[in-house]
Amino acid sequence: MEARLNPQQVSPAAYTAMAGLETFVRKASKLEPSLVELVKVRASQINGCAYCIDIHTKDARSEGETEQRLSALTSWRETPFFTARERATLAWTEALTLITEGHVPDDIYELAKQSFSDEELVNLTVAVIAINGWNRLAISLRSVPGSYQPRMHNTATSK
Repeated sequence: MEARLNPQQVSPAAYTAMAGLETFVRKASKLEPSLVELVKVRASQINGCAYCIDIHTKDARSEGETEQRLSALTSWRETPFFTARERATLAWTEALTLITEGHVPDDIYELAKQSFSDEELVNLTVAVIAINGWNRLAISLRSVPGSYQPRMHNTATSK
């Protein structure tokens, strides 16, 4: 497999704009890094983005995520491995990623409202938007998975 284009090289300004959104999600959203990685992996699974799945499963592991939970992520509703907040996150992520299938039903919104403040819910929504944008860049330009190595995370400094 060969990449079609490298967006960072071809359009640095566009890439910088996307990176700015990513910086907000990682540093200013006040969402737990482990939660953000679950969002990124699950949306990437739904979208079929091998490049982003490779990156974010590696990042999730470096944040301490278990193989059991990563393996069960596609069937999270049938497992006891996720907290109520994580379940609300995954339901929200799926509803936004698959937005044409129900336009985020009221029951999913109510579930999210039980686990998140208004600000957190907006920030979670931005996190879902960001990964869906990255997925579309990677899929359409055929970014090649496999070579990414996660940086060492320090949860005290990566917030």
